[in-house]
Amino acid sequence: MTGLVRPVAVVGPTATGKSDLALELAGRLDGEIVNIDAMQLYRGMDIGTAKLPPEQRRGIPHHQLDVLDVTETATVAAYQSAASTDIEAISSRGRTPVVVGGSMMYVQALLDQWEFPATDPVVRAKWELLLAERGTSAVHEALQRADSAAAATILPTDGRRMVRALEVVELTGRPFAASAPVIGEPRWGTRILGVDRDTAELDERIARRTAAMFEQGLVDEVRGLADQGLRAGQTARRAIGYAQVLAFLDGEYDLDEARERTFIGTRRYVRRQRSWFRRDPRVRWVDGADPAAAETALSLLADWAGRESTGPASSGPDPLTKERTRS
Repeated sequence: MTGLVRPVAVVGPTATGKSDLALELAGRLDGEIVNIDAMQLYRGMDIGTAKLPPEQRRGIPHHQLDVLDVTETATVAAYQSAASTDIEAISSRGRTPVVVGGSMMYVQALLDQWEFPATDPVVRAKWELLLAERGTSAVHEALQRADSAAAATILPTDGRRMVRALEVVELTGRPFAASAPVIGEPRWGTRILGVDRDTAELDERIARRTAAMFEQGLVDEVRGLADQGLRAGQTARRAIGYAQVLAFLDGEYDLDEARERTFIGTRRYVRRQRSWFRRDPRVRWVDGADPAAAETALSLLADWAGRESTGPASSGPDPLTKERTRS
């Protein structure tokens, strides 16, 4: 990435304050935002994904938001290609790409340039038929037999990912994890910042956010998206909050149970995100509750640049040399 501006990634669990920090950094580093939350790719999925409304984006360009209909399938490979194009275009304009979100596999695919095993329609169709006819429990049992490690790391309710894992195992003869990239120098020399908070405080924030989503009209949002084909989508309909509200609309839960299941699902997902990102030694952490979180992040980036300047030549100009306050 010689001659181009290095990206900054802001990752971590849901509800920690990543969007606020990313906006502040983009403003200070003359940047543009690149979303890396899989469910924010969908048009109309706004309330349940806590998508920042346009009027709150401070005039900063945002990319990879609202690029899919709810009937379309979001894939890591398609995102990787599209987001890579965005990042390189932003950087070539002399601006700082600020990547923000918490979709774990999307982050690894983008920053570690994951090369995905080929797909085979016949093999995939076999496992999709099992999913359609016998449900996620049967697919999970098949995955446990084929690759117990993958079965332990993929949610047993995530039928699409389990099908993909079974397809990869059958095609390659190797465990699903063998296709994952080895963690090394991040692509483009990206500097990765993680945002987290105290667990008890984060649980309270999740509870407040869940309550606010339902108060702000999540049920009506889901009802409108259902009219646009949400139930037919392979990925959108499984999003936390949307799946629970669909179940409420279909009479499976009452509203209180839908709300409670959304909270529990979000909290469980946060624990998985934290475990995933904490394993990455490249991440430098910021406390989202700290009023000076942006200054801390900038200091970490400056320290990063300083350390690199005493070693091998960097692959591009440091984004901190362009810091300014957006008027």
